[in-house]
Amino acid sequence: MPVFTQSIDGAASAEQVLRRLAVRARRRGLPPPAALTGDWFGGSAVLAPSVRVDATPPERAFTTVDTATGHGEPGPVGGGWIGYLGYGLTDPGQHPRPRRLPTAAWGWADHVLRRDASGQWWFEALGEVSSELIAELADVVSAEDPPPAEWTAGPVRRPDADEHAKAVRGCVEEIGAGEIFQANICSRFEVPFRGDPLEVFAAGSARFRPARAAYVAGSWGAVASLSPELFLTRRGRVVHSSPIKGTLPRRGPQDDGNADLLRSSAKDVAENVMIVDMARNDLGRVAEVGRVTVPRLLDVQPHPGVWHLVSDVRAEVPAELPNSALLAAAFPPASVTGAPKVRALEVIAELESQPRDVYCGAVGMVSPVAGLELNVAIRTLEHADGVFHLGVGGGITADSDPDREWLEVLAKAAPALSLLAPEP
Repeated sequence: MPVFTQSIDGAASAEQVLRRLAVRARRRGLPPPAALTGDWFGGSAVLAPSVRVDATPPERAFTTVDTATGHGEPGPVGGGWIGYLGYGLTDPGQHPRPRRLPTAAWGWADHVLRRDASGQWWFEALGEVSSELIAELADVVSAEDPPPAEWTAGPVRRPDADEHAKAVRGCVEEIGAGEIFQANICSRFEVPFRGDPLEVFAAGSARFRPARAAYVAGSWGAVASLSPELFLTRRGRVVHSSPIKGTLPRRGPQDDGNADLLRSSAKDVAENVMIVDMARNDLGRVAEVGRVTVPRLLDVQPHPGVWHLVSDVRAEVPAELPNSALLAAAFPPASVTGAPKVRALEVIAELESQPRDVYCGAVGMVSPVAGLELNVAIRTLEHADGVFHLGVGGGITADSDPDREWLEVLAKAAPALSLLAPEP
């Protein structure tokens, strides 16, 4: 598919341009913009100036993006499908609970603004475009910032610590009974909110610089994902996944000693290796024989508020493999489910009292030119009906301590909560 590209002058950040695009969309009565910021498609940002992101029926959640497999090295994106896949797509549903957001949502963008790794802005489009549109968006990139937007949020409604501890103990019992080896147990924070969710995303992206941040919105609500974690990339035959598993608090910009503690933590190392094996197994279901490798194992990385253990899994798949087959094999992400995956999903549904909605699913973009890139929807704020919901959790193993797991929940939630409703 041909891609039109033209460089655009301007040194504005992705967050600045996103806010300007939001003003443009409101003034023209257009759907809101969508955004990917951090490390996406070999650059630092992909912005869809206006995209209608609609609820997608579960049976079409994967097949909608089937043929956009991409090819070659990172470069122009042009456009594509942007949206999310909610964790609930594969929820066993023994205890049906009302969901606040659609289970999946996609929108098609035929042109984007992309900021490459050097900071250069590009207008890119799939097919023919008008010179007027290019000039208009170039003006947006170089325009003055709109006045600062205000929002009000709070008070924060914490999940019940005793309820989380009960779920952790229940998971440990399932492990002791031989039902599972590990599972991810989560709780949910709620924050009443008045304002534009896009402003929260822009502020969080600028403050925390998450590697895989994404924003999509529609008439149904908004998803502001400040995720550090890559679920999947696909370019032609090559697929990558970078599961995160293993966490300790990070109390400052320098190494406070917890990085070394994380490297030597038998529990965290065992969790990460187990999840890597799950990711290898998931991708091995569709990869060519002998073409699944682990280029990086147990790398300690700093992220907002925490240290994480990160590994990489690489696979080569048949060129003709549809994206729906890849997603069916790998979704939901290994790092937010458990082992073995099918039984872990059932245990999670039994022990958790709230639906995960988008949380623990995936957000991103699928381009016919640049391929597929999806994050793991953690550190993700979901907005509906005047309330932000923030799901947070961690991996539970046989030796998990409920008190320590609760402290991990608080550490992971702290950055996003401080953004929404900073304590006096």
